[in-house]
Formats: sequence, structure tokens, C-alpha cells
Amino acid sequence: MRKRSFTGGFTLVELLMAVAVGLVLLTAIWSAVVAGQRSSTGIERKVTTGQDARAGLEILGAEIRMASFNPLFTTGLWVDPARCSGAANQGWRGIQEAAASSVTIEMDLDSDGLCGNSANEIIRYAYDAPSERITRETIRCAAGIRTSSGAQPFLGPIPSNPAVRTLRVINGAAPLFRYYDGKGIEIVNLPAEIPRIRRIEIVLVVESADADPRTGEPRRMAFSTSVMPRNHGVQF
Repeated sequence: MRKRSFTGGFTLVELLMAVAVGLVLLTAIWSAVVAGQRSSTGIERKVTTGQDARAGLEILGAEIRMASFNPLFTTGLWVDPARCSGAANQGWRGIQEAAASSVTIEMDLDSDGLCGNSANEIIRYAYDAPSERITRETIRCAAGIRTSSGAQPFLGPIPSNPAVRTLRVINGAAPLFRYYDGKGIEIVNLPAEIPRIRRIEIVLVVESADADPRTGEPRRMAFSTSVMPRNHGVQF
């Protein structure tokens, strides 16, 4: 009886085609994984930058909102923050400086009829364009003696610790602060018209410290808020 023989396996051509198809599939999967990682990293940078900017705006807004707080209605309360003597412009009340890139606010937080003798009663915020950050300075005026914290980094790079990666404030020529009267009309004649301020708009233009992996460029975003320093409008 004659036996029938069978041959098994793949030809060289079939093996090469299988390998080629496998490589294409692996490449597609790898590209999808890398794209997903880049997208996730980009979103993380955006979220982190947004969180930092919003937190900064909240603190800015909360403190500026307290400008001119004078619970005892003390006359002659306000001080010249540069000399710690009585302010020549008492009508400016708790906004002793109002400019596009800086603002100095005063308040009687401890309700003792004095301004500057306690912590955080005189605060100055300023935009430091060369360093791409906003600084916060607190001033004490105890017995006419001026002490200052100096312009401390509030939002943006920290010069003493460059390893800390944080957002950069890139407002450039865009005003950090804009001032409006009770009718919503922008006040441009400053500081003469400081008493008319009823609303302060704060605008932050920021970019992430690290580049977005998808574009190779930092993520840029803008945030804004409006603050109404209600105490500033109280007449007494």
C-alpha cells in the first residue's frame, strides 16, 4: 500500500510578509502610545499652569478686596508707605498706589485704629517683567519705623531656587491692573482719580515652565478676574 506524504510550515516569503505586517502593527501601537503620553503630559502642564494662575488670582483678589477697610471709621488713618508717615492724600484712602503694573493697598485688619502696625495691613503687588513674575511686598509701620519684607516672588519663577518649575507671567505691555469707576468707565487719570475706583480688573497672561511635548512650545493662557474693593467707596 502506498503512503501519502504531507509537508508543513511556511515558505520564506510568507514568513517575511508576517514579520512585515507585525512590524507595521507594532509601529502603529507604539505611535498611539507615544501620542497618548504626549497628550497626557500636555494636558497635565495646562492643568498645573491653570491651577497656579487661578490660585494666585484668588489671593490677589481677596487682599485687594479688603483695600480701605476701616472698621472704626478712623480719620487720618492712611499712611505714606514709603515713609511711614501720614499720607498726604488721605482721599486716596486704602489705595495709595494704582498703576497698570502695580498697586499698593492698605487696611486696618486688627481694628485698632492704626494702619501698618500689624502684619499684612500694607501690601504692594507689582509685575516684574524682566523676571516674568509678580512680586508681593508687605510693609510694617510701627512707631513710624518702616520695615519691609522686600519684593518677594508671588507668582512666577523663584530666583533663589531655579529648580522649582513654575509658570511664567508674560503680560508684557498688557496691563496687569485696570481700574473702573461705578459706571464701568475705565479710569486713566491716575493717581489723581484713585478715589473714584470701584472695580479693579486683574489680567494674567501666563505660560507653562515646560514645553508642550506635542508642539515643542510652552502652553500660553490668559486669566482674568474683577475685584470690587467695596470699602474704598465708603465716604466718611
